[in-house]
Amino acid sequence: MLRNCHPLALTVPTWPLHALLLGSLLVACGCQPVASKPQAKKLAEVFIAKPTTDEVTDFEEFTGHLVAQNTVAIRSRVSGYLDKVEFKDGADVKKGELLFVIDDRSYVATAANAKAMLDQAKSRLANLKSQDERAQTLLKRNAIPSEESEKLSFQRSEAEAAVAAAEAQKDLADLNVTYTKITSPIDGVINNRQVDVGNLVKFDDTILATVVSQDPIYAYFDVNERTVLKLRRLINAGQIESAEDEGLVIQVSLADEDDFKHSGKITFLDNQLDANTGTLRVRAEIENKNGFLSPGLFVRVRFPVGKPHEALLVQEEALGTDQGQRFLYVLNDKDEVAYRRVKVGLLDNGRRVIEVGLKPGERVVVNGLQRIRPGDKVAPKDIPGQIAGEGTQPKVTLVSEKAAGEATSPLTTTQPSTAAPATATKPLAAEQRH
Repeated sequence: MLRNCHPLALTVPTWPLHALLLGSLLVACGCQPVASKPQAKKLAEVFIAKPTTDEVTDFEEFTGHLVAQNTVAIRSRVSGYLDKVEFKDGADVKKGELLFVIDDRSYVATAANAKAMLDQAKSRLANLKSQDERAQTLLKRNAIPSEESEKLSFQRSEAEAAVAAAEAQKDLADLNVTYTKITSPIDGVINNRQVDVGNLVKFDDTILATVVSQDPIYAYFDVNERTVLKLRRLINAGQIESAEDEGLVIQVSLADEDDFKHSGKITFLDNQLDANTGTLRVRAEIENKNGFLSPGLFVRVRFPVGKPHEALLVQEEALGTDQGQRFLYVLNDKDEVAYRRVKVGLLDNGRRVIEVGLKPGERVVVNGLQRIRPGDKVAPKDIPGQIAGEGTQPKVTLVSEKAAGEATSPLTTTQPSTAAPATATKPLAAEQRH
């Protein structure tokens, strides 16, 4: 039995079926959206520099200390009570400058007594001299016996000796009076006084103060046996001058100095090596007119071991260390990084001598060694200020390797920025739920 149906019930929309068939055909044909083209990898920017050629001198470096040329402990030559102190603690003093005064009243009285005794001895001598002369005249006339004349001559000789002794006593007494005024025996700097006014000072026992000279000043250091033998061979070969010729110059650096701005000359070599340490004691004399150097300071001493010669140098920060070996990153003609092991020499004002492994004119990466690897292609840039023919260069700021990961490049130039300020990104709106 057929049921009657409403005509609208048999009408079905066909557009969803068409869309479904079209999607199936696209999947069957393997059609996919066009993929975006991959972007080229950005080359790492590195700063490069060519090695410089300069005249350098090979040297050995030793540690030492400064010693005053003269050190004098001030003592009194007489005993007595300290009456005055005539200097300020730590002041500069000159030779002959008054430092201390000891109560001199007893010494002045002793000197006066010695003068009186001298006058008495001179008076007695004058009397005996007159008697002896008369006796000689009478003896020629046979008016007196010879024994009496000889006795007067003997007494006159005694009186002359007494006068000499009295003069010595007076000189000693006068000298003791001068000793009550204590002066500085040298130019130098005095420390603080060790005895206050009113205290008893003992003869040649109590140290009142100490004076040390300032200019020149000595630098003492010990040279090991290997260097001693090397220097003697160089001297025999005529490659360096002997210390006996006063031509051997050394350079000195203080504890807070990187460069060796002070210089001096060798003035003393010990006559034998210390058997316990295997070293030879050496002394150099350094000019110190401004008094900047002080006895007791620690110093580093550069001892030349050859004549000046040409050498290749690179910045110290360009060198890396790999298992105890030093290396450089050098760029080839294709701006590719090449690993190069080198033999290094001495450090000279921030530049390291390269003895083996580098040629003049090669391009050396001077920073960011941790961001590149051998074989990488890089975008090299010359260090500002080292490009030939350029004028005034922007200031260069070096950043340590630790901060290299935080900056675009460890070697940056402080130039005004020309880039437009970045526009803030608008945050995405959240989906609205219907």
